[in-house]
Amino acid sequence: MLAAVLVGTPASAADRAVPYWASLRVDEVNMRVGPGEDYRISWVYRRKHLPLKVLRLKEGWRFVQDPGGTTGWVLAQFLTPDRGAIVAGNDPADMRDKPRVGAKLMWRLAPGVTGKLGNCTGGWCQLDLGTRGGFVEQDRLWGAGQP
Repeated sequence: MLAAVLVGTPASAADRAVPYWASLRVDEVNMRVGPGEDYRISWVYRRKHLPLKVLRLKEGWRFVQDPGGTTGWVLAQFLTPDRGAIVAGNDPADMRDKPRVGAKLMWRLAPGVTGKLGNCTGGWCQLDLGTRGGFVEQDRLWGAGQP
């Protein structure tokens, strides 16, 4: 019975409905033009927790879209379902100690800052940057909301 459970797990993970959010599990990941290691590398990501939108699945590979709109294939083993987010836009985003506009300003986050995404409610999301954390308006984060 245990063997049936173990065999069934990868199949159910591969059947996950797309699109969905994922983020980079490691600090360096290659994006390729096709779903295989024989395909040319089109981009190298060097940012753990970078959110990616998974659009298609194929035999251990995921066709993804990055925050800039670039699409390509990455190995599924380098992705995690743990949500990440990146500060979007051209201006710094305010990180506050509570999820509201008048709350104490903790940090000003430059566009491109990435972190672990926590719960999002009422237009605000928790964002963990390792040594810093707080709340950022959801519309300033790519990777929050529906994929």
